Amino acid sequence: MQTDPKTIKKQFEKSMADYDKNAVIQDFTADKMLSELLRFNNNFDAVLELGVGTGLLTKKVANTLNFEKYFGNDLIEKSENYLKKYLPSADFICGNALKIKIPYKMNLVISNAMFQWFDNLEKGLNTISEYISKDGILAFSTFTPDNYKEIRDITGLTLNYMSKNEIEDVLNRLGFKILYCEEFRKNIKFSNPLEILAHMKKTGVNSLSEKVWDIKKIKGFCDKYSQKYPELSLTYSPIIVIAGK
Repeated sequence: MQTDPKTIKKQFEKSMADYDKNAVIQDFTADKMLSELLRFNNNFDAVLELGVGTGLLTKKVANTLNFEKYFGNDLIEKSENYLKKYLPSADFICGNALKIKIPYKMNLVISNAMFQWFDNLEKGLNTISEYISKDGILAFSTFTPDNYKEIRDITGLTLNYMSKNEIEDVLNRLGFKILYCEEFRKNIKFSNPLEILAHMKKTGVNSLSEKVWDIKKIKGFCDKYSQKYPELSLTYSPIIVIAGK
């Protein structure tokens, strides 16, 4: 499915107030990514975070890593407020992560649960590799094809996910050395299908569709979900990657 940056921006702006309370998987991947990164390096001259959002990762980085200069990027202008809340001296770069201009190459480019929104992850990683200095590190989390498989089965809506092997192959072709790569499977259970829709909305994932669902479509979704997945769980398949250039 092709993604529209304007739609993504609009939906995530709406979800920002509720995001951190609902982003349990993103919180997990941020913690795990940083704990693994510490095994390889904890001191950086310049760090670029792609997809600051509400500062969920920024806050953890501020308490974990040592660095001289920090740059934060996001499509949403108000993300600068979250960046400055945790790192007052950081520089904010607003815009599409694949089209920004950075002042110099970074020792670390880090991103949490954002790369899945790229229409073509291989092209995205190729662009991002240009942001990284020789011997620098790329650390990111994203999702693999089983992510939200229930939503895909019922609605047909899905993103252009890549498998673990495909991601590793792309990074190898781009000249990276895989330092750490692990895929996870997480299931969140809900009381009813409406809670699932609310959860998606509060984490910005209703960006999957530009169309507003009417009552009939919502009821049809809820009925199908209950029939096909009576356990009322939603699957996440996050992957965490750390690679050296």
